[in-house]
Amino acid sequence: MRSTPPLSRRGALIAGTAALAGGLGLTAGAEAAVRPPEGALSRTAALSPQQRAGQCVIHSYPGLTPPASLMNAIKEGRTAGVIFFGENIQNLSQVESVIQSMNAAHASSPVKTPLLLMTDQEGGMIRRLPGEPVMSAKDVGASADPHQWADFTGSGAGMNLAGIGMNVNLAPVLDVYRQNGDFTDQYERSYSKSAAAVASCGSAFISAQQGVGVAATAKHFPGLGPASASQNTDLRPVTITTSAATLRSVDEAPYRDAIAAGTKLVMLSWAVYTALDAARPAGLSPTVVGELRNRLGYTGVTITDALEAGALQSFGSTSQRAVAAASAGMDLVLCSSRSVSQGDEAVTALSDALTSGRLDGAAFDAAAARVAALRAGL
Repeated sequence: MRSTPPLSRRGALIAGTAALAGGLGLTAGAEAAVRPPEGALSRTAALSPQQRAGQCVIHSYPGLTPPASLMNAIKEGRTAGVIFFGENIQNLSQVESVIQSMNAAHASSPVKTPLLLMTDQEGGMIRRLPGEPVMSAKDVGASADPHQWADFTGSGAGMNLAGIGMNVNLAPVLDVYRQNGDFTDQYERSYSKSAAAVASCGSAFISAQQGVGVAATAKHFPGLGPASASQNTDLRPVTITTSAATLRSVDEAPYRDAIAAGTKLVMLSWAVYTALDAARPAGLSPTVVGELRNRLGYTGVTITDALEAGALQSFGSTSQRAVAAASAGMDLVLCSSRSVSQGDEAVTALSDALTSGRLDGAAFDAAAARVAALRAGL
């Protein structure tokens, strides 16, 4: 159950003004990690193969108007949700209208839990919507009261998204950066070089944002903090040689606090971590997913980074990548190339792999149940 009702955009602005006047964002207690609801697996079994597969795929689209193919996928229950980018957003009223049309189409779907409607609203330079959070993570970490400002930016992000009908934010970044100007720091996406500071700020952001009904996503597990300025997984393969001891004591440390704060999602990195799995990027690695699940005890929803990323250039087509991610234990596959056909291709590949037995049906349905529990709570 969400702790507050959905906010209208006007309500979000009023609440934001009140929070600003008070100098503090809204706070919320830690929430338990998402667990599959009773009966979720049996409900999945009632879906068609394409619908069953679609419960673990996020679509994207080009431009300001969603194509008919995407609206049909929503209406027919063949997608779990949509990610929005700058090119999809002219202003708040326009994207709010788009979201309303998606929700109207979804009303005809056999899947009754809400669509996952998400964007990257980290703060500072990384924002898809105008407005909060204006401060970057680095600004927050360098402020006189980082915890207060993390709380404020988290509630601000949540109210901004909730005000137009979005319910998932792909934030906060929990990377612990190492050098000024490195991959994470050059866009001011990291709170600090201190794991403890990142943990404190990240968990405050998560609690505040989820307190206004928008799910948070801790990213990029197990951490892109060691990456140099040129090690961008969006563009090329990235290998991180940090020792397992350092990964666990520094880079994974903020995730313990994020999990304790009840983060609804965790996004895995596309870098290869040689100390954990030298052959596969984290999001395609059962070993690294197991590190999150078994070592840290995370029971919520896992989501891949962009499936079209350059880091995966040697891991085949969209179809092959989607099946590999699901095989590794990822719950949601993020198809964010702004092409509806990419998401459709992933759905078909997962459906075919389930039908042929190449994917473990029980494990896949457990992943879909975690996603269903997330959706039911929004």
